[in-house]
Amino acid sequence: MKRYPFDYDPSQPFMKQVGNWVADVFYELLPEHGFEVRDEQIYMAFQLEKAFQEKRTLFAEAGVGTGKTLVYLLYSLCYARHTRKPVVVACANESLIEQLVKPEGDIAKLSRYLQLDIDARLGKSPEQYVCLVKLNEARFREEEAEQFEELYESLPGFVRNREALQSFHAYGDRRHYPQFNDEQWKKIGWDVYQDCFACDKRHRCGMTLSRDHYRKSSDIIVCSHDFYMEHVWTYEGRKREGQLPLLPDHSAVIFDEGHLLEFAAQKALAYKLKHPVFEELITRLLQGQIRESLAERIDQAIAQSENMFDTLKRESVAVPGSDRKEIRLNEHVLEEVRRFRMLLEAIDEELVFESGLYTLNEYNLRIVEEHLEMAQKALSLFESPATLLCWAEENESGFSLAIMPRTVKEVMRERVFGSSKPIIFSSATLSVDGGFDYMAESLGIGSYLSFSVASPYDYGNQMKVVAPEPYKGEAFAEKMKIAVQGIKQTGGRALLLFPAGEQLQQFKRELARYPELAGYRFRFEGDGEISTLIQAFQNDEESILCSSSLWEGLDIPGPSLSNVIIWSLPFPPHDPVFTAKRQQAEAPFEEVELPYMLLRLRQGIGRLIRSRDDSGIVMLLCERLQQRDGLREQIAALLPDGVVLGAMEH
Repeated sequence: MKRYPFDYDPSQPFMKQVGNWVADVFYELLPEHGFEVRDEQIYMAFQLEKAFQEKRTLFAEAGVGTGKTLVYLLYSLCYARHTRKPVVVACANESLIEQLVKPEGDIAKLSRYLQLDIDARLGKSPEQYVCLVKLNEARFREEEAEQFEELYESLPGFVRNREALQSFHAYGDRRHYPQFNDEQWKKIGWDVYQDCFACDKRHRCGMTLSRDHYRKSSDIIVCSHDFYMEHVWTYEGRKREGQLPLLPDHSAVIFDEGHLLEFAAQKALAYKLKHPVFEELITRLLQGQIRESLAERIDQAIAQSENMFDTLKRESVAVPGSDRKEIRLNEHVLEEVRRFRMLLEAIDEELVFESGLYTLNEYNLRIVEEHLEMAQKALSLFESPATLLCWAEENESGFSLAIMPRTVKEVMRERVFGSSKPIIFSSATLSVDGGFDYMAESLGIGSYLSFSVASPYDYGNQMKVVAPEPYKGEAFAEKMKIAVQGIKQTGGRALLLFPAGEQLQQFKRELARYPELAGYRFRFEGDGEISTLIQAFQNDEESILCSSSLWEGLDIPGPSLSNVIIWSLPFPPHDPVFTAKRQQAEAPFEEVELPYMLLRLRQGIGRLIRSRDDSGIVMLLCERLQQRDGLREQIAALLPDGVVLGAMEH
């Protein structure tokens, strides 16, 4: 196979030759297949050439329709082959990933129209794979046991019957099991509390096999922001354990919808602790011949772990609009944490002596030591509560504690942006008030390149944006009436965006009280695998899709999406992470809440117009527009050129 898609001259600068070829692609090759020449695309190409040449961080803000994905894919392909290391394209969510890799996606288009053999492989987050251990339990314990048994019977023979190794192939991706809703998938999908190191099924696990597959990509690895940050956070630990990092050595990183990277970093950089997991791990040491003093310490630690988690549960309170519970850090909580940490330190010291006796299983010992080190590092943050962020989570799998440093900037600066490689942030919304300092400051980026190009679409004639006058009655009831009117106005064909899942569920419950919507087909996020729901919405033109996450990453041109109904302005939740950011800011609303909301609102509005032939309406049902002075004007200012914020009767 030819290494480069152009005739390479080693006597000339490589990136300059790439730039010339990319210009030929956009000016000559793609127009032959019906693509139009876009000046914005050419401008972006030259900016990426500079970033790759100088190995710099670049904020590439390009509006809808500029073709930014094709630009960064072309440069990534050439750069990967030049360095002989793949480029990682990290997307904000699973729906964006599917758009890249699906048969009619951008990678497939480039392969087909440019006759390129692109080795692009998918590295999905572990949560997207079925866990064989949890599936075995669910087959016999859960109400849906029959459905789970059907899934089990559909697994490859080498999983169920121990067939020969040569029959191995990747399997287990949630995308292939659209019949399960989110709650059902949690019962069988991998989660962070699974002990994969000691799992006897790990060599036949679909996640493991998929990981072996994508690691061999020579051109592009597509993954999520979450997965990339998990790679960064676990890199050193996995090397110490003798494991391969989650991602192979790579030459560059593209963060598609890069404005969301901070939230993925916060999620990945959190330590997660859970009593049943600790108890199961620590009791492995009791299986060997150990000294009585160590056995006593283990029993004490198990009891104290239970006490600590009971205390944390009593001192945690729910936060509206968030699945994170706030923990009241009083003296009692801090003392329980201190006692547990001291016992872990004592066990650690005992293990130093015990390991010299060679009575413990070396593999189990290494796993336990790694877990103890992680737990001690996390709990030590409680010594300085001012530098700590913690919260509790509680669901069907139990109660857990999450702990992280107050800011992620230092970690990001050292482990991501300290490397000498091109890092490209691509999105239609990266700037706030025309600048990129908000993004750079939140991620710890000191030096960067940037540019911004507008969308080529005629928004003034294609888009209408309206908001109601002040509500006369109860806000929820008024919003329901307007939403009903909007859905009927466009004959379905609507996307309803909610800032939080609680609001979506309330809307779902209230639908039964509106018989005029009985004939419409609604699809709700959580009722199935998200990319399957999106495909069904796109193919069923008069249906309605309701979501709390698809503010980004939804690309549906045509009449299937003619109405975007934004239920409430997407301000950040009052959970521990954002509470800490507010506390650090001199002007919390202006520095934290408003930039977050405006970036996300721009993305939500951007779901409507995806091609030159699209047209439709955006309805802002947000009561805060009527409650805070100046907010209406700030939102009007972020609308595309030619679009005004109009009034709506109700």
